[in-house]
Amino acid sequence: MVPEQFRDFVHRFSVQDGAVDGPSGADWSARLPRLLAAVLDDWGLEPLGPGATGWTAVVLPVSRDGERFALKLVWPHIEARDEPLVLRHWDGRGAVRLVAADPGRGALLLEALDPTRDLDSLDIDSACQVTGELLRELNVPAPHGLRPLSEFARDQVAKLEAAEGVLPRRMLERVSGLVRDLTADPSCDATLVHTDLHYRNVLASLPGSGRPDWLAIDPHAMAGHPGFEIQPLLRNRTEELGTSSAFRYLVRRRLEICCEAAGIDEDEALAWTYVHTAMQAGWAAGDRDDLSFNIALLKALDG
Repeated sequence: MVPEQFRDFVHRFSVQDGAVDGPSGADWSARLPRLLAAVLDDWGLEPLGPGATGWTAVVLPVSRDGERFALKLVWPHIEARDEPLVLRHWDGRGAVRLVAADPGRGALLLEALDPTRDLDSLDIDSACQVTGELLRELNVPAPHGLRPLSEFARDQVAKLEAAEGVLPRRMLERVSGLVRDLTADPSCDATLVHTDLHYRNVLASLPGSGRPDWLAIDPHAMAGHPGFEIQPLLRNRTEELGTSSAFRYLVRRRLEICCEAAGIDEDEALAWTYVHTAMQAGWAAGDRDDLSFNIALLKALDG
């Protein structure tokens, strides 16, 4: 039920990769089959098929008393730490509904959605519109205890400043100034932000479920500013962005459509998206093509 390739992939994660009071990726992947069997037994679940995997989690279709659910097992790391908290906070409004959680074992029982239909199935304008409509529901006052975006942003800029030659000096000075200005306002940490709402993190509901057509999954939640939410729409489906002047126009069009649907101020979104893209550039420092794309994106967002 757990693909061997996934266990091999997670095996390489170390405690330094963001583990939260838990095992290394190697230890977790080694005991994953036993963990899965124990959770299935404890929650009275029957597996319906093999698991689908992402970077750090496996999700299995399961049933209980004839009702379908999705069982998610996650390697415990910082980005996933608050997923149970925020799913409870949203309570199914704009996001997948949480049925049960065992945070100590990284286990979540979720309502069943259609894993074969995400926003890649829509044209890009419609996909940005749907994402914006979801963000309008998801960007509510943040619950207590979430990581503050202001601290995260200052930490990431400090790492960019310490790195050699990742960004041109002008871009580094601009992002440093933006973070200083944007985080000076205490309200910048007031809102619950998903932070990773790209096209494949929105799934269709099941026919006849009575639920909204589209629902968000897999939050990497923080307490922050809604303007930080737009960047995942720009770094995915990049083949549809074109080149030269078309690139800038289509980047701005995605941002504009999403902001209007979400009720996010476009100038604030531009500023936060510039910051978010600079972070992506820092994380892509070892990948020449990815770094070049992020620098091109920074140019399209400037001015």
